[in-house]
Amino acid sequence: MKKIAIIGCGISGLYFANQLQNKQNYDYTIFEKKSAIDLNDGYGIQLSVNSIKLLNEIGFQNIAAHEISFPKKVNFFNAKTSKKICDIDISKFNNESIRYTTLKRSILIKFLLSNIPAEKIKNNIELKNLEYGEKIKLHLSNKLIEEFDYLVVSDGVFSKTKSIIFKKDTSPKFFNSVALRGNIQNMDSNDISLYLGPNFHFVIYPVNQSKEFNFISIIRKKLSKEEIINQNLFKNNELLESLTKEIFQKTSLDLNSKLKNIKFFPVYVSKKLEIFSKKKIYFVGDALFAFPPSFAQGASQSIEASKEVYEEINNNTNNYYYKRLKKIKKVNWRSKINHFSFHLSNPIAIFIRNLILKHLSKNHKFLESYLGKIYKN
Repeated sequence: MKKIAIIGCGISGLYFANQLQNKQNYDYTIFEKKSAIDLNDGYGIQLSVNSIKLLNEIGFQNIAAHEISFPKKVNFFNAKTSKKICDIDISKFNNESIRYTTLKRSILIKFLLSNIPAEKIKNNIELKNLEYGEKIKLHLSNKLIEEFDYLVVSDGVFSKTKSIIFKKDTSPKFFNSVALRGNIQNMDSNDISLYLGPNFHFVIYPVNQSKEFNFISIIRKKLSKEEIINQNLFKNNELLESLTKEIFQKTSLDLNSKLKNIKFFPVYVSKKLEIFSKKKIYFVGDALFAFPPSFAQGASQSIEASKEVYEEINNNTNNYYYKRLKKIKKVNWRSKINHFSFHLSNPIAIFIRNLILKHLSKNHKFLESYLGKIYKN
């Protein structure tokens, strides 16, 4: 029986554990540094059909229908005037049981946890050191040393495990952007609404059938090194009020009275893809690569990567990083293009962008290439 250690209890780690569950030839343990998993997070995530197909393998199709939503379009708007620019029909990539899905992140985590025995998760434990040999020896924060055949690292964008394994600083870089997120009740649309403005954009989409919506805005903002490392900066109510006021003033949409539970945080992305040359150690999710948040593929790519690691271990192959590199390049450049085009500020550039958007949004070949190559595994 192969023993597998999983570092981190996020989407990627939990999905991978679900793949191993009930497989008699694998024994796994999840190590999580937090004392408990936060299941109160009401903020949303988007899952395109590439990940829904994989989630259905472990029973996601049986999740309560009222807990999720199935947007059919992405509607593009001018943030200042709320005038519609165009729309993209994302339902064309669906089939009867595999549909583009939005929901609360906490609902997905609860689903993934429901299939995992509680004793498989060891809380309040971090990796302190590692020895690589015939077996992988983990030196843990509880002062124990445990041996495993494989190690799957899924402890997020600020992965300490990654730095320990590579024996260097693998910290992500600040993306010169901050994110505002919150909740909205009782919007009219059941689709995804994307509002474009100068140096910012925001997205509103339903997260269930109860008229609850997620709000996420990405705002370009340069910060000094001192500000970035200041842990208290993003607990500053004055800065939060300044950012929300900035967005409220730049759109005709009435957000001031609707937006609740607002939080903000800096946006970090990976500097480059770090590939570990030795076998039996795998990185997934943001620990592998963190994308700019303008293509809504973070969760879906985490699930995809975890599935590929499972197949690699199960089939005893050695092409995981080669496959992941190809997909990461595709998603990353699309994310950067979106971020750039969404945030244009020059009126002429905006006029040209909108004309191009109107054309491309109805161009079947373009959509099959730009979205289909990502959405279809």
